Amino acid sequence: MSYLVLVTGIWAFSFSLIGVYLAGQVDSYFAVLTRTFLAALVFIPFLKRRWLTKKLTLQLMAIGAIQLGIMYIFYYQSFLLLTVPEVLIFTIFTPIYITLYYDLLARRFSPLYLFTAILSVLGAALIRYDHLTSDYILGFFVVQGANLCFAIGQVAYKQLMAKQDVQPPHLAIFGCFHIGALLISVISWLLFGHAKYPTDPVQWGILLWLGAGASGLGYFLWNKGATLVNAGALAIMNNALIPAGLLVNLLIWNRDANIPRLLAGGAIIFIALLINERFAKKSVHS
Repeated sequence: MSYLVLVTGIWAFSFSLIGVYLAGQVDSYFAVLTRTFLAALVFIPFLKRRWLTKKLTLQLMAIGAIQLGIMYIFYYQSFLLLTVPEVLIFTIFTPIYITLYYDLLARRFSPLYLFTAILSVLGAALIRYDHLTSDYILGFFVVQGANLCFAIGQVAYKQLMAKQDVQPPHLAIFGCFHIGALLISVISWLLFGHAKYPTDPVQWGILLWLGAGASGLGYFLWNKGATLVNAGALAIMNNALIPAGLLVNLLIWNRDANIPRLLAGGAIIFIALLINERFAKKSVHS
């Protein structure tokens, strides 16, 4: 759980950095390309050939292509169709996708995990609810595409590592994940990118941090953490990012936030996590 909490703190800053310094100023496809390139650059030197069979390499690249590469395409396009509050509202369904997809792969149904995931969604909805515009249906489905990609990638990585006869060190194989994401971002940039590059050192510095830190280190720690917790906790932690991101935005950039709703929604998400962890421990000892 500590890995997921740490990454939640890292990613909480990313929304504001993108929104304040990059959105509308730097081509989104170039930003994605830069982030995935830097992330791959950090982790490729740690690859160890003895742990990488052809099958495992392709599987990791496919997961990275979906969870990071394709997800970013959906995510950045959603901002062309929706306001920022609408995008945040529609991301709250990710925990439900994680729970259902995990159970689908395991060929079972876990009502507790689904219940706590829905509870966390309600908490996030309480925090982020705002008035919706009339032209948001297409945007809703675009965001769900991003949510599905992010959910599928997390669960797929967790399941893939669980199936290995000999557990490989995450650091020795994770570069393949970023290579898969990089291939998708290169193709999307060549097809849809525009010559709208960073114009000052601050923007380049933010891209450097988002690439090496938030994307590179962040996804490594998040996916490693995903292998160490149950599906319910993983689902809930996906929505813990919403109150964390709002808190950072409020304290540093002084953006408007409804403090009572922030506290109430955060409390609901925390309660969902406690319920999940309590019953998960009971099921292990029973």
